[in-house]
Amino acid sequence: MLVSVDLCLVPLGVGLSLSPFVAACIEVIEGKGLDYEIGPNGTAIEGEWDKVFECIKDCHKAVHRLGAARIYTTLKVNTRTDRMQSFREKVPSIVNRDFT
Repeated sequence: MLVSVDLCLVPLGVGLSLSPFVAACIEVIEGKGLDYEIGPNGTAIEGEWDKVFECIKDCHKAVHRLGAARIYTTLKVNTRTDRMQSFREKVPSIVNRDFT
């Protein structure tokens, strides 16, 4: 099943800059070969269900390895069975008023 998620993974107690932790997660995502887009408050990731959720688990592992003892994660999950739709199609469909 194809899934699109919006992942916001926040390591706690690591100071103000989260850039090294975000970079570690991006390396994990790229290593899985998943389609993704970084946003200001999270990262959209798309792919097969098991691969995406394995990726999220591996992001947690990578961030813990960097010294974060605790991580708070929010996750939005979207699936669709009536047709294939990439997360990259959603914004243009609103902007172009194509509501199919």
